[in-house]
Amino acid sequence: MLRRATATLKSTLSLHITKEGSGHNGYRFHRFTSGSPSQFQEKDRVCPKHKDTIIAFVLGGPGSGKGTQCEKIVETFGFKHLSAGDLLRKEMVSDSEYGSMILDTIKEGRIVPSAVTVKLILRELASGDSHKFLIDGFPRSEENRIAFERITGSEPNFVLFFDCPEEEMVKRVLSRNQGRIDDNIDTMKKRLKIFEALNLPVVDYYAKKGKLHKINAVGTEDEVFEQVRRVFAQVSTVT
Repeated sequence: MLRRATATLKSTLSLHITKEGSGHNGYRFHRFTSGSPSQFQEKDRVCPKHKDTIIAFVLGGPGSGKGTQCEKIVETFGFKHLSAGDLLRKEMVSDSEYGSMILDTIKEGRIVPSAVTVKLILRELASGDSHKFLIDGFPRSEENRIAFERITGSEPNFVLFFDCPEEEMVKRVLSRNQGRIDDNIDTMKKRLKIFEALNLPVVDYYAKKGKLHKINAVGTEDEVFEQVRRVFAQVSTVT
């Protein structure tokens, strides 16, 4: 599905892989150089390691239960779970050049630049032996979506959207007490405003393309997962 990913991000976003050299597990990369995602060329994309590669986007507001349901999907259907938020938080506490920038951006409730997030996702796509991926919490905006599609030359096979009322999401986030810097009422309000303004257009886009499967995220974990199970049963490329 992924054909070939491009190599014209800013030099600071280099994957540090030798130009024209072979990547991990059948991927082939070019070094990222200067330029923007809009300048990615067909010849600069990354070949999939498996012809049956499946990508599912998992969307929903903070506290909608995406992470919990992704764990169940991994156990039941054998997908590899890539959480955009977890990848960013992991990078944030590392000694990488992006750590401080990501920290400041998340604390302010803003969106991390697409180029950074796509780089982290591509790094994970190129690792391991899986050819079935859940990309959780990305794209968060139309700009994210466009950057991903230009960079990978592909779209997701299907999209799950966990639909949850705002008051329920607030309650869940404030009660989970995981020690995350973004689990406070002020940041939560910012995140929900950003989600409504930026993420819902992505949801609408995939709904119009017939790729969106809306999940009622209110209920027990098993009740919600039963809806998810039915979606996967409908998608012939997964079963």
